Amino acid sequence: MLIESVPNVSEGRRADIVDALAAVVGGTAGVRLLDYSRDPSHNRSVFTFVGGAAAVREAALALVNHAVGVIDLRTHQGVHPRMGAVDVLPFVPIADATMADCVALAREAGAAIAARHGIPVFLYEEAASDPRRRNLEDVRRGGFEGLAAKLARPEWAPDFGPATPHPTAGAIAVGARMPLIAFNVNLASDRLDVAQAIARAVRFSSGGLPCLKALGVRLDHRGLVQVSMNLTNYERTPLSAAFARVVEEARGYGVEVVDSEIIGLVPERALEGTTAEELRLTRPPLLLPTA
Repeated sequence: MLIESVPNVSEGRRADIVDALAAVVGGTAGVRLLDYSRDPSHNRSVFTFVGGAAAVREAALALVNHAVGVIDLRTHQGVHPRMGAVDVLPFVPIADATMADCVALAREAGAAIAARHGIPVFLYEEAASDPRRRNLEDVRRGGFEGLAAKLARPEWAPDFGPATPHPTAGAIAVGARMPLIAFNVNLASDRLDVAQAIARAVRFSSGGLPCLKALGVRLDHRGLVQVSMNLTNYERTPLSAAFARVVEEARGYGVEVVDSEIIGLVPERALEGTTAEELRLTRPPLLLPTA
């Protein structure tokens, strides 16, 4: 059995903290750390690792344990929405694993995080206990600052843990999902309104491309803006189609695309019909293992 986990952590500026978290994951027996990256404007880092269910669970819990000790959301600022020190913790079936295996793992990990740290835990996507919690954006809406008021509403009582935020670590969304592609396209502009308008045009919820989520953000460390996307089904909307649509929309505003990046791993099939050069990727894509 091979399961992937892709935790998103609310720290992207202190390299020593991010490296220490990577070391915690990489030092877990039975786990292979495949990639990690940090972004100072998002103030967020993403870790990708694989292993058997028990090993992945231990690595995830070790990462949460370390992150809770070093991240304080009361002083955290970044352009990416967040509600927790470890904001999102998904489990993904890769080889000889089922979605049911990942749902069980999400529930085990969520219960353990709540018991150990007193952090409210929401189960999302395939692990959701309520249809209203399937969509991560709905779970995270209001962010850390609105968390106390949200948890006070009966319909948003956490699946595990107290109905009050952890004072520094907030809350965490733990779930099970199929592989998605985190794909960011950077524009030769500093106009946030343009990036936001393009995100509205391309995302499915606003009438854009199927299975595509998007938001426009500012990258202060590069002096430009970005269309940050998640492709939840690359067979419905391929990378090439998402990129082409962003290019088309940007040119309507007289703006060119500078480059793009894939955060974490990408299934090899998702690159069929295109190349890293055509997508203007800043680094070669890391292919998702299948065995």
